[in-house]
Amino acid sequence: MRMRCYRVVGIVIALIFVLVPLRTMSVRAAQITSRSLTLSSNIAGAHGTTYKVDFTIPTAGPMDSVVVQFCGNSALVEDTCIAPSGLNALNATISAQTGLNGFIRDASSNVNTLMLSHAPGNTQPAGPVSVTFSPITNPTDTDTYYAKIFTYPTTDGSGPYTDFGALAFSINNGFDVSAEVPPFLTFCQGVTVDNFDCSSAAGDQINLGQLSSATPSMGSSQIVIATNASSGYVVQVNGITMTSGNNTIPAMQDTFSHTGTSQFGINLVANTNPAVGQDPTGPGTGAPTRQYGTINRFRFVNNESVASATQVQDYKKYTISYLVNVDKSQAPGVYSTTLTYICTANF
Repeated sequence: MRMRCYRVVGIVIALIFVLVPLRTMSVRAAQITSRSLTLSSNIAGAHGTTYKVDFTIPTAGPMDSVVVQFCGNSALVEDTCIAPSGLNALNATISAQTGLNGFIRDASSNVNTLMLSHAPGNTQPAGPVSVTFSPITNPTDTDTYYAKIFTYPTTDGSGPYTDFGALAFSINNGFDVSAEVPPFLTFCQGVTVDNFDCSSAAGDQINLGQLSSATPSMGSSQIVIATNASSGYVVQVNGITMTSGNNTIPAMQDTFSHTGTSQFGINLVANTNPAVGQDPTGPGTGAPTRQYGTINRFRFVNNESVASATQVQDYKKYTISYLVNVDKSQAPGVYSTTLTYICTANF
C-alpha cells in the first residue's frame, strides 16, 4: 500500500512540471492573424509606392514597438531576413494608422525594416490594426517576397517578441494597356440630309426657277458636322455671287430682303420674311456666325465663316437658305453660281 502511494505522488509532480512551460510559451508568442499587405503599385522598381499593412493583434497588454521586416528569402521566424534587391524604405513615413495610437517611425528603421515605436507604458488591446507607409521603392526583380511582423513590449524592438506573423506578396512586371482615339471630322452636304446620317445626303443642285421682280426666289441645302477636335471647327463658304455671262446679281451685305431689288445672300437660321430656312438642330454648341445667324438678314462674302464651334461636337445639322431678288431692269439670262463649303477642324 505504501509503495502505490509514492508512485501516484511522483506522477502528479511530473505532470505539473511539463504543463507549466507550455502555458508560458503560448502567452509569449501568439500568432498574428488576418495579415495582409496592399501596395499602390506592384510593378518592379516602382518609386513612391504606398505599403498598407493590416493585421490583428492577438495578445492584449504592453506593446511599445512593432517591427515590419521585408525579406527576399523566407517568411520563417527563425530564418535571417535578407533584404530584397532594390527595395528601399529609408524615406518611408507613417501616413496613416488605425487601431494603434501614437506610434512613430523609429530612427533605427533601415532599408528593409520599419520599426514603429511608442513612449514607454503603452497598453495595446487585442484587435485589428492598420499602418500605411510611404514612399517605398519596390524590389527591382519580379518575384515573391515576404513581410514579417513582430510586436514587442519594449520601445526599441529588443528582447523576446510578444506576437509574430508573416505574409507573402509578389512584385510583377506591369501590363501596358494603350488605346488611341483617332482624330475625326465628319462633314457632309446635300440638298437634303436625313436626320444626321451622311449616307443619306442627296442632291447638289438647287433650281430657283424663274426669277421675278415681284417675288423672292428661295432654296435651301443642308450640312452635317461632327468632330472630336478639342477646339471645334469652322465652316467657310467659297464662291461668287450669281452671274450670267458679264451680268451679276449683287451680293447682300447683311441686309433684309427687298423685293424688286437685285440681291443675293444666304443665312443659316429660320426666317419669317421670306419664310425660308430652319434653325440648327442637334446637340453641341456649334452655331452660325453672327453675320449669318440673324433672322431675316442675308449676306454673302467669299471665304467668310458661316458657322463655328469651340469644342468637341456631336452631330449638328445646319440648313443654309438661299435668297435671290431681282429688279425689273436685271438683264435676262440663266444665272448661276457654285458655292463650296469648307469645314476645318481645330485639333
